[in-house]
Amino acid sequence: MQRRWMLTSIAAAALLAACGGGGGSVSRGTLVEPAALVTTVTAAQIDSQATTSGLETLAGAAKCDVKVVSLNYITPGVAGENSNASGVLLVPAGACAGAPAPLLAYARGTEVYKPRTLANPKDPETFSMMAMFAAQGYAVVATDYLGYAKSGYAYHPYLHADSEASAVVDSIRAARNAAASQGLALSGKVMVTGYSQGGHSSAATQRAIERDNAGEINLVGAAHLAAPVNLSGSLELTEAIAGYQFFVPFIVTSWQKVYGNVYSNVTQAFKAPYASYIETLLPSPTLTYGTLLSTGSLPGGTPDQARDALFQSAFLTDVRTNTNDGLFQDAVKNDLTGFTPKAPTLLCGGSGDPTVPPAVHQNVWKAALDQRGATNVSTVDVDPYVQATFGPGGVAPTDPTSAAYATYYGSYHGGYEPPFCYAQARAFFNPLR
Repeated sequence: MQRRWMLTSIAAAALLAACGGGGGSVSRGTLVEPAALVTTVTAAQIDSQATTSGLETLAGAAKCDVKVVSLNYITPGVAGENSNASGVLLVPAGACAGAPAPLLAYARGTEVYKPRTLANPKDPETFSMMAMFAAQGYAVVATDYLGYAKSGYAYHPYLHADSEASAVVDSIRAARNAAASQGLALSGKVMVTGYSQGGHSSAATQRAIERDNAGEINLVGAAHLAAPVNLSGSLELTEAIAGYQFFVPFIVTSWQKVYGNVYSNVTQAFKAPYASYIETLLPSPTLTYGTLLSTGSLPGGTPDQARDALFQSAFLTDVRTNTNDGLFQDAVKNDLTGFTPKAPTLLCGGSGDPTVPPAVHQNVWKAALDQRGATNVSTVDVDPYVQATFGPGGVAPTDPTSAAYATYYGSYHGGYEPPFCYAQARAFFNPLR
């Protein structure tokens, strides 16, 4: 077993070495190792788990078994250098075996735990894709991104639009390369979607496909869910977003690695003790969201308290007020509100979202699209569904000092909102498939 692992590793290293900058002699999306079946989840098992998780009302009864297949494929780093990313391919099986399937490329939300892979049927995000899409006859491919799981990349370029897009585009190619070995027939139609960071990634992917790969990839629709597309606008906010202590340090340290212009010394941006280790903290090989807080690696408290504990006030003031500030300029580079989709597109969010407020992101993009005369982009606000399902008494709590308020808004972006947007995305895609 050990020898087999060594041979696989040697083959993978040789394949990566064969890639020149930007792809070289090995095509992007080439499999580093053969696609491997992890398990097959039956329709009955999917229905049972959907019932337990409360997803069954939105997902509906599973029509297909789902094969969970791990992928490891070639994709470039931020400068076109050799690298790879892993991910998962969800293959409709059982009653759906052999039927031509549309391919849905999914981009996941922010993750702080480096080893996590979506090639895990117990992963909540993977299961959502199984229940909502793969068990309904969609083939789904989802990347782990650069810097996670099997990727050899040195860091994760968080909210870096171009490398997010290349990882997703190459996952589509990897899925096509793996299809025959998994008995998957693809119809040729492709959709893209993603939630939170994944919404930024899916929007960047749509832009890249429509600009550079339209002849290769038949993109028939896109749905960008709780997508932080107006990053420069979000940096101008005076109140911290929920989850600030995770997301903003990740942005700052990532863009410093990508662009090198955020600060000349880490202490210009971060306060002690965080400045001494923040640049190598995210994503972590050992710590999760919970343990980052319980170990004191990141500060707790309210979002504003976490912000003030982490960052130098002069740094934050310059970001908010100086359009020549390095971090602000990097945000402008990764804004997506200037992109006008060609394929039918859905923007989904919840107006009560305290992490990616639609008023800052979705609504700003839609207003810009309307001004440019775009007619193929629709929006939906799932907040009424969130309130009716999770709000005490069917409405959002209003007392910020109450436990109900903390629970509701603490769970909104990561737990309550996603299933409703997934359901909206599926309803949007079904006529296009």
